[in-house]
Amino acid sequence: MPEVFVSVGSNVERDRHIPSALAALRGSFGPLRVSSVYETAAVGFEGDPFYNLVVGFETDLPLAEVANELARIEADHGRTRESKKFSARTLDLDLLLYGDAVVSEGKLKLPRKELIEYAFMLEPLAEIAPDLTHPVLGLSFRELWERYEKNGLQQLRIIPPWRS
Repeated sequence: MPEVFVSVGSNVERDRHIPSALAALRGSFGPLRVSSVYETAAVGFEGDPFYNLVVGFETDLPLAEVANELARIEADHGRTRESKKFSARTLDLDLLLYGDAVVSEGKLKLPRKELIEYAFMLEPLAEIAPDLTHPVLGLSFRELWERYEKNGLQQLRIIPPWRS
């Protein structure tokens, strides 16, 4: 079974949406590997800070079904697709990896390009899967995080209220 990794983020009622999303993900996919939570400045727009984390799970569901289930969970949390790319989010579930699949079909592109561009995706993934290798670059996520330019990084590992 492929291991799937998903970035989870929210900056609208984040103390409600993140725990609820984790429960929904467990309900849909079973046990999760869950990274620490990172508070991250909004990227690309002025807005409240995000809570971001990465979860991993194994599934025998086909890629398209996983993507559809993630979209359903987002919609259940008030996410609409009419919003701009860089804007506030009740819930953002980004499929980062589906095993070692390399896919480019319409809007679905894996591994997700932003994975190595945004610290809020890369650091939590490197935390829970440090020895996993990027399917295209051939480097471990630990190595990719070590090489990541951290000057000016506005991201802090936190213990959110629901975990304290």
